Order: sequence, then C-alpha cells, then structure tokens
Amino acid sequence: MKLLLLAPASVIHTQRWVEALHGRGIQLVLATQHDPASWQAPVGVKLVRLPHCGTVGYFCNVPALKRLLRDERPDLLNAHYASGYGTTAALAGFRPWLLSVWGSDVYDFPYEGGSKGRLKGWLLRRNLRQADAVASTSQAMARHVRRLVPDIGHVAVTPFGIDTERFAPQPQPRDGIVIGTVKTLAPKYGIDLLLRAFAQLRQAAEPSAALSLVIVGDGPQRAELEALSRTLGIAAHVRFVGSVPHAEVPQWLNRFDLYVAASRLDSESFGVAVLEASACGLPVVVSDVGGLPEVVVQGETGWVVPREDVAALAQAIQRLIAAPELRRRFGAAGRERVLARYDWPHSVDVMLRCFDGVIARHAQQPVASPDPVR
Repeated sequence: MKLLLLAPASVIHTQRWVEALHGRGIQLVLATQHDPASWQAPVGVKLVRLPHCGTVGYFCNVPALKRLLRDERPDLLNAHYASGYGTTAALAGFRPWLLSVWGSDVYDFPYEGGSKGRLKGWLLRRNLRQADAVASTSQAMARHVRRLVPDIGHVAVTPFGIDTERFAPQPQPRDGIVIGTVKTLAPKYGIDLLLRAFAQLRQAAEPSAALSLVIVGDGPQRAELEALSRTLGIAAHVRFVGSVPHAEVPQWLNRFDLYVAASRLDSESFGVAVLEASACGLPVVVSDVGGLPEVVVQGETGWVVPREDVAALAQAIQRLIAAPELRRRFGAAGRERVLARYDWPHSVDVMLRCFDGVIARHAQQPVASPDPVR
C-alpha cells in the first residue's frame, strides 16, 4: 500500500503514525505545511514541505498537493485535522481519501468567531461530507461528528495507542503521596479545579502530612495558576514543572501515586494522557467530559467525577489517598486494560484495517468520470 499522509509534521501524534506505518511496510509520503523541527522522518519516508503556511496555506497549497498526488499516485490520501488539512484535501479532489478528526477541529472550530463561526461550520461540514470516510479517536468524538453531520453514516474509531514498553511501571522512591497531572495549562483542562480540590485536601490533612501536587506542562494559564496556588495557601506543596519532552513523560508519571485529569470541556476528545498514566500502573481520577470516561472503568481502573465539581474531585482523590491497596488494584487493572485495548501495535492494526476498508469500498464504486488528479 502507498499512503499519502497530509498532517502536521510538528506534532508527536503525526510523528508516531509515520514511524509506525513505515515500520509496517507502508510506502509513505508525508505532506505538511508545518516545520518538523528536530524530528526526522524514517529513512524511506518521503517528507514534502508544502510551500505555504498559516491559515491561507490550507487553501494556497491545493495546487502543490494536486501535483504531488499526480506524481506519487497513492492508493489512499489520509488527511489529519478536519478544519485545516481537511480543507486542503477536500479541495484537491483526490479519491479515495480518509479524514481523521482530532478534537478541537470538530469541537471548537465550527463555533468560533460569531458570524465567522457559521462559515467555519459550513466549511467543516463540507469537508466531512467530501471525504470517502471519516475516522475518530474515540466513540464520544464519533458521536459528535454524527451530530454535526447527521447523514454522514459510519465513523470509524481508530484509537491513538500507547507504547506500553516505554509507559510501564517503574516505581521511584518518594516521600508521601504525590498527586500528578500532565496537561497543557489552559482553561479547558481544569488545572484550576485540581488546585482547588488539592487545597481542600490539604486543609483536611494534618499540617505535617506529606501530600504534594506535581503539574507537568506549560501554557497560557501558568502565571494565573501559580498565583492561584499562592492565594489558596498551597504553593509550598505544589510544583509546576513546566513543559517536558514526550520521551520524559514516563519518568514523571512514575513519580506519581495517582493521576488526575479534571478537564471541563468535551473537546477533551480522547484520554491519551490518562491511558499513559494507566499504562504506568497509576490509578486515575477524571471528569466526565468527552472521551475521558471511555478510557476509565468506574470503580475498576479509577473514578469518573462530574465536571467542575471540586468537592467530588477532592473526595475521589481522598479515597485513593486513604487506600494504598485500592491504588495498587486500580493501577494494575488500568495497565491490563491498556494492554488489552490500547497497546500501540493494536491501534496500528485498527488503522490499517480502516485504510484497507476505504480502499476496497472505493474500488467497488462505479467510475463516473476520470479522476482529475490521477
């Protein structure tokens, strides 16, 4: 199979798909308008930088993509991100093509900007209808896509898997109980809710209790969140680590006793970070938004609590703090579930079956007119 992948080369998700698909023997061309920075595509993968960048690039790069498709003649075009690269793919007119939605492209993009939002919504729905098939990383996001375009039919679910060799239990010595999260410091991820819940826990705990919160990640809300921790009187017990390379995330997860994702918006389309924590044998506490409940079994691998309910969040965390055996049991069950359902090779198998299905269905369709690209 020869695949042309149209996606942001700067993003770890794209990079992992490229490496995995290449490893499965797929002949691969990656077309992108994003700078891959220090990442290098595997030998044998053709990386093509499209000439234009930014929002205008998604329109202006159409002629370059058409030429590339004509020259490479792939069996399938797979565009990632329905709003930007999905627009480029839709305008290129190639068949067959698969559109993989990511999250903010379907949850946020069609609702942004007032009157512009209506135009964005029209463009997004057009892209979804133009594709030969649509894929989502979660059932929750697939349902949202069907709400956007009720007549779209089947949406394939192709979860983003976990490298369970890298993300594995490697306990490290530590003092007391460490609550942790790995998230972008932005309002939708509810780090402020986690801080308020932690403040409640500290207030109820003995002054000498070795209970700390570690926040890994950076973002536009960092200064505000650091100020909030001081206002709440918990700054001495909270560590803001900042951004770390993805390769270092397993080391940080293994410093935690439990993991929390207190996101407040449904644009949390799939719980990759939660699955990474589970793969490291951590019990998890998550809010009931987007795809997070899909990756947690209530009362078996962790707790799911109502969004923006600080008291419920604090209570769920406290139940795990107070019960070492429960933490161990939840963590072990979480890793087993990741191994069974979200191991990276399994996710690659699912994606390859999706590719084969799109190609096969296209081959069965009657040809009405010559393909303008091929």
